[in-house]
Amino acid sequence: MNALIYCLMIHRYLWTAVLAAGISFFFLTGVSCRSGSGGDLKEPPAAAREFRGVWVATVGNIDWPSRPGLSTAEQQKEAIQILDRCVATKMNAVIFQVRTACDALYDSKLEPWSRVLSGVEGQAPDPYYDPLKFWCDEAHKRGLELHAWFNPYRARPEGKYPHADSHISKTHPELVKKYGGMEWLDPGNEKGLQHTFAVFMDVVQRYDIDGVHMDDYFYPYPVRAHPDDRRDKTEAPFPDDDSYDRYRNGGGQLSRDDWRRENVNHLVRGLYEEIKAAKPNVKFGISPFGIWQPNNPPVVEGFDAYSKLYADTKLWLNKGWCDYWVPQLYWKMGSPHQPFLALTNWWAAQNTHHRNFYPGMYTGRVSDGPTGWAVDEVAGQIQTTRFAGGALGDVHFSMKVFLQNRDDICGQLVKGVYAYDVLPPASPWLDATRPSEPSVNFGVAAKSYAAQAAAPTTLPTIGGGYEPASRPAGTGFGRFGRRGRGGAASRPTSAPATAEAEVEEPLQRTNVFVVQFKPASDDQVFLWAVYTKADKKWTMRVFPAGTTEAPCYDTNKTRIEAVAVSAVNRIGNESDRVILERPANLEVTPVPPKVAK
Repeated sequence: MNALIYCLMIHRYLWTAVLAAGISFFFLTGVSCRSGSGGDLKEPPAAAREFRGVWVATVGNIDWPSRPGLSTAEQQKEAIQILDRCVATKMNAVIFQVRTACDALYDSKLEPWSRVLSGVEGQAPDPYYDPLKFWCDEAHKRGLELHAWFNPYRARPEGKYPHADSHISKTHPELVKKYGGMEWLDPGNEKGLQHTFAVFMDVVQRYDIDGVHMDDYFYPYPVRAHPDDRRDKTEAPFPDDDSYDRYRNGGGQLSRDDWRRENVNHLVRGLYEEIKAAKPNVKFGISPFGIWQPNNPPVVEGFDAYSKLYADTKLWLNKGWCDYWVPQLYWKMGSPHQPFLALTNWWAAQNTHHRNFYPGMYTGRVSDGPTGWAVDEVAGQIQTTRFAGGALGDVHFSMKVFLQNRDDICGQLVKGVYAYDVLPPASPWLDATRPSEPSVNFGVAAKSYAAQAAAPTTLPTIGGGYEPASRPAGTGFGRFGRRGRGGAASRPTSAPATAEAEVEEPLQRTNVFVVQFKPASDDQVFLWAVYTKADKKWTMRVFPAGTTEAPCYDTNKTRIEAVAVSAVNRIGNESDRVILERPANLEVTPVPPKVAK
């Protein structure tokens, strides 16, 4: 590539970064997604869909628990705080690390309890509880997906501490290699691979998880052979001579590098196939290093995961050996050698099987020292993924930045790019079956709803929501009113509105009624989508499965004209919407005047 083309491409990427930063500015100043595109839509538009995930890292007590040795009650309290913060920030998925180093944050007969819980590897919580079950149950109560995050090979992170007698380094020391102050299962040893398969599948079979997740650790990141000599950049070799010799002596012809890559390919392909054979609806997600190889796309420089981690991540995505893909794009919008948008578009182009694609973002850089990021950077990246072809959400590393609420990141996101509820993307290649339509009725609101509405608050301007990708077609009239078929998925979009809509407008709620709903007897509902129409525009709210009714408020400026309700299953498939026009004589509960702050 000549210098002129190179400079033009850099200019293009930097200009795109500036544009995205501008978009984030508009969002953070109040411009948000719209629920209707104008006119009187008789039916709700297609539901906005977006994966809003966050990693909860347990290795080194990064996110949870805050330190080893907390009591069971303290651990559970911290977990609830995390999940409640996710709900408040309008997240819809938690990726919870359950295996950090051939250990377990759940009750396992295959590996010892993790030391991050008690400070002692192999020691169970006291009083006893099963953390993974607790996280699954509490996440699902809140309408959050819970994905179990595993490290497939690491057996010890850096640091010295005694292993439990049940740790694989003691039960099968021949499977474990020491490298750079850490310990790793040898990816080239078939017995170690079978142990890893058994660990993953044990969790899939016994726990009500929504997904299995792996990150970027395959073969270890290289370390220097002579760390005391700063001039010597020689990398220490991974000590797998015995495994490779065994492979060659058995007739294997691959070079060592290709053999290592094939070992990891075998892991990824095998896990995908075994998960689908056991529980087809459990999603398998991978979060690799954000660069496959330098110069892919052009101008990209940096670490070569293909050659150093022996991870042919492009192959895995090309083959469809996953259900969702989260490349770690941990660079700023304006990075000259790792441009966020160019990498997003490149990975989207590799997604030949049309799996769900959610870029991973280094949100933890917000307000992280002198070189920390502004919240605008994160908001701009979210908006960029919305405009990039093929991306259907984002995952944030990690939960700590939201717990600490650095630079009011939670408030800024909820006022801006996360202002409105969304449904998670569907995975139709797993199962396209849609739930049956629910039973829906109007009801009288309890006085508690009116009391809550009278509390001081600021409501987003009515009319915010999303632009439909396409308008769903109706399917006639039924027992409970008009039925609207769930339409094609759409991402939230930015659309500058009038100056009045760019500023949050305090509204006075005046009346409240409820819409009540229940599933068909044979359906397993995970979420409810409740649509309300006011001022000829639809807005959607999302509720967890245990919800049986939702309040609907009139204000001093708008009146609810119609409601619609649909059921959503674990795969993300939405039922037909049951649409009810508001009766003229509907009984409402008055809301007392708002109490001033």
